[in-house]
Amino acid sequence: MDYHKLVKDCLKGNNWAQKQLYDHFADSMLGVCYRYTKSVTDAEDVLQEGFVKVFMNLHQFRFEGELGGWIRRIMVNAALNYLKKNRTYQSELLFTDTTLHPVADDNPELRITGKELADLIRQLPTGYQTIFNLHAVEGFTHVEIGKMLGINEGTSRSQYARARALLITWVEKLYDDNKLKLYAGK
Repeated sequence: MDYHKLVKDCLKGNNWAQKQLYDHFADSMLGVCYRYTKSVTDAEDVLQEGFVKVFMNLHQFRFEGELGGWIRRIMVNAALNYLKKNRTYQSELLFTDTTLHPVADDNPELRITGKELADLIRQLPTGYQTIFNLHAVEGFTHVEIGKMLGINEGTSRSQYARARALLITWVEKLYDDNKLKLYAGK
């Protein structure tokens, strides 16, 4: 797909080009939005808000990077704004500067599907889930996350460590439960 021409056609107000751009990126961007919300309905709301921002700001895209990466950044920001504005998430999006508990560096050698891991991440409290996604999935540094969320870098590190520790615990429990099922089935 020729993104350069597609963007130019979108900027000219060509509805077909706008639909092509939306159709090409909507599914993958819905996945990005869903990582930050707790329901598909909320993710769809974020997706729509995100695409409104994409089309309003398309004139700012300079073809210096990938169009998909540029759109992804807008979707992540739209998701963060949605979490901050939505009452359902506000109470869960509190970040505290409490003492960091030690986290084991053990990497459980378990087999877990991507869907199982994604489901576990979705069960994290919203603040943990947000920071985990921003750091582990999107690749933002804790300094960048702090600026995005209005928290200090240490809080981001602490929340990430706690999210990681919870996930390790849950993955180990999932492994133990599956091991028991296998043993009982023999």
